[in-house]
Amino acid sequence: MTRKALPVAVAALLIGLVACTPGRAPTPPNETSTPGPAGDALIAATKIKHIVVVMQENRSFDSYFGTYPGADGLPMSGGVPSVCVPAPTSGCQRPYHDTADVNGGGPHGQTNATADVDGGKMDGFITQAEKAAKGCADPNNPACANGGAQADVMGYHDGGDIPNYWAYAHNFVLQDHMFEPNASWSLPEHLFEVSEWSAHCTTHDPASCVNALQSPGSPPDFGKNKTGTTPIYAWTDLTYLLHRAGVSWGYYVVAGTEPDCRDDEAIDCAPVKQNAKTPGIWNPLPYFDTVQSDGQLGNIQSVQNFYNSAADGSLPAVSWIAPSGDVSEHPPGKVSAGQAYVTSLVNAVMSGPDWDSTAILIGWDDWGGFYDHMVPPTVDVNGYGLRVPGLVISPYAKAGYIDHQVLSFDAYDKLIEDLFLHGERLDPAADGRPDPRPDVRENASALGNLLSDFDFTQSPLRQLILPEHPTTTLH
Repeated sequence: MTRKALPVAVAALLIGLVACTPGRAPTPPNETSTPGPAGDALIAATKIKHIVVVMQENRSFDSYFGTYPGADGLPMSGGVPSVCVPAPTSGCQRPYHDTADVNGGGPHGQTNATADVDGGKMDGFITQAEKAAKGCADPNNPACANGGAQADVMGYHDGGDIPNYWAYAHNFVLQDHMFEPNASWSLPEHLFEVSEWSAHCTTHDPASCVNALQSPGSPPDFGKNKTGTTPIYAWTDLTYLLHRAGVSWGYYVVAGTEPDCRDDEAIDCAPVKQNAKTPGIWNPLPYFDTVQSDGQLGNIQSVQNFYNSAADGSLPAVSWIAPSGDVSEHPPGKVSAGQAYVTSLVNAVMSGPDWDSTAILIGWDDWGGFYDHMVPPTVDVNGYGLRVPGLVISPYAKAGYIDHQVLSFDAYDKLIEDLFLHGERLDPAADGRPDPRPDVRENASALGNLLSDFDFTQSPLRQLILPEHPTTTLH
């Protein structure tokens, strides 16, 4: 298998970061992935006892890893980006290195996803961003952009800007064909994350739920919901299967504010407070009938409990972690603040007794309007959406491996089901709780298998404790 060395400057930076962990040398990334899973789910289940899903916000793959060696990144010719995306006010614009710590991005709803992809041309990003910027007063509104008149959706970061993320890719697994499961924005994605569906229900009967890619049931005062009534999520979510099987889980929320306006078409809005006791677009589980009827509301808790559990070796089998606006990387949140927060989570697991049996899955919920050159696969009426970064960190992760499989966050649920539920699926025909979802997402023929990212025969990789605030080229 061929390997490609990192550029000297980036390699030196990563080696400096890795040097804080004695006895571990960096491994060059692989250019190609090997087919097939590294081991079946029965072997994996003896090694991996904890899965931690860290979900960040609003970055495309090309905007973070477009120049990562060996990855399917930005098209280049002679080291210069070879694509030029139409810009209504300036002809066209090529991708460029952007060292700004605060980015703007672009609108990222269902219509914007369709326009950005433009039938496979992948050329709508600047047009959408410039249209969104006109008369848009609130940078947190997903129908807007935080770039003002100067759209920055063609900007990308590199290893000097986000050295910890590149170090994780360099030493563990980078997924370069990870797509958001739905071609839309944050609320539908977070519903897919925990339930494989985004729907609108009129009653507490699952049969009343209908597919809703852009506008599922909304929290009070959110979007068109001005009645103050809470939404009904009557369909089946993954916690229902976990609870029935006696599998522990936790959903951890960072206190602060939500980054998105609750009305994705609003011009402006006040910050929306968020904590473990406030259901919202990043904390949808409290609205699920199954969570309420199973008495599992207490599993939705402060992120401080995650740090405590990591320290004392009491992590549940499945952890989901939702950020606050400040550390989410959702514009206008700082890139550096998000990287520091994610590093603190990873360091907490690596420093605790559960590291030897944990897999950390890091994703970004949608593309945030930022450019990506890859056409998303179509698996059903809901997606996939645009490509986003994906990382896998574990003692059993293949070191320096680039996974080229087609993936979405559905693969997270599939891995959880394979390891902890003997392969049971959120299947209305078999899970004992029928709902009218259009398909069983985990069984999509295009979806890869995360087991391919692990090697359970290797000597377990050691901890890679990184500084939460590394030196970067961001400003």
